[in-house]
Amino acid sequence: MQQSTRTFTDRIFLVIKGLAMGAANKVPGVSGGVVAFVAGFYEEFIYSLQKINLKAFKLFVNLRFKSFWRYINGKFLGLLILGMLISYFSVSKILDYLIIHYELYVWACFFGMIIGSIYYIIKDFDDWSKRNICLIIVGSIAGISISLLDPAKENDNLWFVFICGIIGVSGMTLPGLSGSFILILLGNYVLLLVDSVNALYDTVADLIRWDFSFVENTKRIRLLKVLVVFSTGSLTGLVTLSHFLGYVLKYYKTATFAVIIGFITGSLGVVWPWKNKIFKIDASGNTLIDALGNPILDNYDRYLPDFNMLQTYLGIFFMILGIGIVLWLEWYGKKTLKPLK
Repeated sequence: MQQSTRTFTDRIFLVIKGLAMGAANKVPGVSGGVVAFVAGFYEEFIYSLQKINLKAFKLFVNLRFKSFWRYINGKFLGLLILGMLISYFSVSKILDYLIIHYELYVWACFFGMIIGSIYYIIKDFDDWSKRNICLIIVGSIAGISISLLDPAKENDNLWFVFICGIIGVSGMTLPGLSGSFILILLGNYVLLLVDSVNALYDTVADLIRWDFSFVENTKRIRLLKVLVVFSTGSLTGLVTLSHFLGYVLKYYKTATFAVIIGFITGSLGVVWPWKNKIFKIDASGNTLIDALGNPILDNYDRYLPDFNMLQTYLGIFFMILGIGIVLWLEWYGKKTLKPLK
């Protein structure tokens, strides 16, 4: 992979893209891989992850850190991951607030961004063979089918959490497949992306205050263990999936893009803005709540918008805004983005 130097502005913008990927990965129905795809660095992201292999491990253990960093395209991955980490403690918190208070408009914006993403991919896709059309249809059906599945119950078994990490990271590497929504289906979204992340946030805050009383808090320690195992599973999935995707992108590029187009199209059903939440209930008909006192999401009941309401037109405005954001990202990427040295 040939590389040239990015400007300081490009580096800052790459961190911002990492922020966007991190925020997108946390939202059920939205794929961080779509951000990478539309922003123009998806293939570089996959091929860079592929470099985390046996050769990289040998360079690292032999203390050849400079060669290791250059071999794995460390500047690129480092800036991107920095943005994702910042996102989990900043942008994702803001996004949580916006979804609670302005849910329709947030979903409408994401819906528009996915429509823009489909346009972005299709406009440069020139292999409309029967095989690829069939793959687009298969990908669409798979995406729609996933959105209609019923979620399982929460399970904090560490082996299962590790598997959740492997599967949940799919949203970063497979555009159109939402890792967060998969975690909802597996029953562990609240545990892994809300409770455990909040436990880490609270622990960091305690450490800053030199307050170590949390070590006596068995629930906090358990959530931190869950987060560590989930993160390990995510890293494992990220590396293994990248090797698979690197292979299919190299030998079956148009077929892979066809499936991605289908997946993204199928995911539109998950982020449809006009929907009501369906919460989990127990045998007595009472709504189940998580450790933070929030009702546990089961699925969505989707409906058509009412065009007699102002909210509907505001939703359409934010949908158009979402499309505009994607088109602007595409324009900016073509104008300024260069591979990283």
